[in-house]
Amino acid sequence: SYFPDGEGMVSASSDKTTRQWDLRTGKEIEEARDIVEQELRTLVVSRDGQWIVTSSFTVEHIGTLQACDVKTRIVKTFEGHFNWIHRIDVSVDSMLLVGGSWDGVRLWSMETGKLVAGPFRAKSNGLLGEVRFSQDSKKFAVLSDTGGCLEVWDVRTHKLDVRVGKRRTGTVTATPIFWTTNDKSIVAAFDFKDWDSEVGIFDGRHPNLNTIYEFDALTLEIVGAPFEGHTHYISGLALSFDCALLVSASRHDKTIKLWAFESRQLLASF
Repeated sequence: SYFPDGEGMVSASSDKTTRQWDLRTGKEIEEARDIVEQELRTLVVSRDGQWIVTSSFTVEHIGTLQACDVKTRIVKTFEGHFNWIHRIDVSVDSMLLVGGSWDGVRLWSMETGKLVAGPFRAKSNGLLGEVRFSQDSKKFAVLSDTGGCLEVWDVRTHKLDVRVGKRRTGTVTATPIFWTTNDKSIVAAFDFKDWDSEVGIFDGRHPNLNTIYEFDALTLEIVGAPFEGHTHYISGLALSFDCALLVSASRHDKTIKLWAFESRQLLASF
C-alpha cells in the first residue's frame, strides 16, 4: 500500500513484519520495520498517511484489526468480527475503517477504535472478494467472492442502496474494485449477468471473468463498452487516480495490459 505523498510504500508478510520502502531508491527504510507477533494477511495505509492497518492469519488474532500510528508507533485494536478479516479499506477522509469477513462487513471509527455499524450481510453469505469506500466516503461497495454479487451500501443510514447479481456457488475472485471520478461509476473485473456456475470456474476461460466492466454507481447497470483482451481470468486490477489509465493482470494468461479508460483502447500488453 502506498503513502499519499507518493514517496513511499509499506508491505506486510507472513514473516510477521511490516516494512516501509523508499520508492526513489527502491530500498527498505530499515529503522521503520515493525516486527509483530502474528502472520499478516492484509494491509492498507490511511489516506492521511497516519495509520498502517493490518489483519492477521493467526487464531489468536481472529476477527481483529490493528492500526499502528506511523510516527508514534501507538497501536489501536479494532474488534467485532468472529472470523478472519479478508478485506479492509480506510475512507478517503480517514475517519472510518471497513473490514470484510465471512460474518459480514463492519465499520469502525478510526479516531476511537469503536465499532460504528455492522454487520452488513452480503447476499452471498460467503467470502468477500473486495470492499471499497467511495471517494466522498459516503458509500462503500462490496464485491462478494462466492456470491458473484456487487452491492453499494450507505455509510450514514447503514442501508443497502443497490445490488446486482445473485447468490451463486463456485465463483472465485479477489480482484480489486474502484470508484471513478465523482463516484459516478464502479470498475470491476466481472460481469454479473447470465452467469453459469458450471462453466469456466476453474479453468478461468469463462468470458465474464476475462473482462472488465464499468457499472453505474446508482443503478449498477453496465456503462459503455467492456475492456476485452485477456484470455484467462483477471487476477489484478488498478485504476489511476485521475481515472485516465487502467491496468489489469492475469496470472494465467501471463499478461499485464494497460488501457485508456475513456476510450477502452488497449495501449500496451506486457
